[in-house]
Amino acid sequence: MHYLITGTAGFIGFHLARHLLEEGHRVTGFDGMTPYYNLRLKEARHAALGQFPGFRPVIGMLEDQRLLESTLEEGAPEVIVHLAAQAGVRYSLENPKAYLDSNLTGSWNILELAKTVGVRHLMLASTSSVYGANDKIPFAEADRADEPLTFYAATKKAMEMMAHSYAHLHKVPTTAFRFFTV
Repeated sequence: MHYLITGTAGFIGFHLARHLLEEGHRVTGFDGMTPYYNLRLKEARHAALGQFPGFRPVIGMLEDQRLLESTLEEGAPEVIVHLAAQAGVRYSLENPKAYLDSNLTGSWNILELAKTVGVRHLMLASTSSVYGANDKIPFAEADRADEPLTFYAATKKAMEMMAHSYAHLHKVPTTAFRFFTV
């Protein structure tokens, strides 16, 4: 199968891509290589993935819709795993626009791509931060998550809601994962 994975230089994206490549799948890895996390580590991860003939790296920002569309030149993915995002609660206080651009505009671009391609499945990374002011612990998937306490959490919850509407309106099979600290 052919996978498009956003965030392949990140921890989860790298390990998922490597696993899929070891299983013989093709992976197009899309990453912005932003300096929020250690760039040398990100570059090393992409270099390791580059040892697999089925890996195609694309360096760019999620907000660049044309670049995302051009990733289809070598064939449409059957599955999209959208892990890339602007992460971090504290940084969202300093630079909220980075979250708006990546987590909303970028995620919308991924939703549009999934709709256009007609993927078998779209998987999205969200965050446990969406539970916000929910005082029930431990959290459960069915708990309400409509009182996010940070802009980061608000953008991730908005992404979940956009994905839910795309799944309903455009019949895009979608799963969202709410990760805790990885």
